[in-house]
Amino acid sequence: MSVETQTQQAQGPFSGYAPPAQRPPLGYFAGLTALFNAGFAGALVAAGRRGRLPQRVELGDLLLIGTASHKLSRLIAKDKVTAFLRAPFTQYEGEAGPGELDESVRGRGLRRAIGEMIACPYCLGLWAAAGLHVGLIYAPRPTRVVASTMTAHTISDFLQIAYKAAEDRGLGES
Repeated sequence: MSVETQTQQAQGPFSGYAPPAQRPPLGYFAGLTALFNAGFAGALVAAGRRGRLPQRVELGDLLLIGTASHKLSRLIAKDKVTAFLRAPFTQYEGEAGPGELDESVRGRGLRRAIGEMIACPYCLGLWAAAGLHVGLIYAPRPTRVVASTMTAHTISDFLQIAYKAAEDRGLGES
């Protein structure tokens, strides 16, 4: 067995994935994935045992939750006013889209893994969608109000962007 092979085996199963300085915290990602799956599966099993698991998800709920999880994940991952949540895990890089910030992840280990997750709207999207679906099962009325608020906020964002684009093209001038 070569020295390189022995070194890789000693460093664990992720050693050949990327150089150590560039390697994402894969073990912590695996832990967060296990936590998510255990929590979501546990909620679904409990709902099934209580007879609360729906036979199917209605199209209206799917659209509501899909839009709301998009907004919730962007709100957590990018919004200026939620920077305080990300600050322990990220570093400010500058302004991004309307009302959003660009940040880089900092730290190592679990701190970096959490930073990667909460600074990524795509990563948070599944957590948000799962949480909102579980909310629909256990507390449908308040969940629909929260999801409707997030959905209305998404519509408002698109209208704000469209209005600004129209202004920039001189369409709002009289």
